[in-house]
Amino acid sequence: MNKLSKDNLRIINKAISIIEGTAKRSSLTATNSKSVKDYCQLQIALSERELFGVLFLNNQHELIQFEVLFKGTIDAAAVYPREVAKKALLLNAGAVILTHNHPSGILEPSSADKMITERLSSALDLLSVRVLDHVIVSSKGTFSFAENGLL
Repeated sequence: MNKLSKDNLRIINKAISIIEGTAKRSSLTATNSKSVKDYCQLQIALSERELFGVLFLNNQHELIQFEVLFKGTIDAAAVYPREVAKKALLLNAGAVILTHNHPSGILEPSSADKMITERLSSALDLLSVRVLDHVIVSSKGTFSFAENGLL
């Protein structure tokens, strides 16, 4: 991946700030999957290592908070359901959207991606927190588990 200039990074950071402000004012919902995917892509797609984040949503699917909970290496990040559940309860989230990046640019979910999605869905279901989607992002595009019938 090419290094971005300081001007390009400044522009990207400004775009993220604008999108975050819009999302917090207008409710980022699962029914607007393009906005969700764009938001996720802007947050973590350009990282050189794998990041796993969660959009914590209220019952009306309005964004409460986005947080990168786990940071990994170039091809993996350890994800702990206990930590996701703890944060969801702390924020009183009614739903979440999971997201992580693939620095390789490959958007197809791995078997590990599918397994952690199932584990998180099962764990959060016990707490009445719905997993609405899991979005994989890279600089080349996005992949939605919900849109592809994997959730």
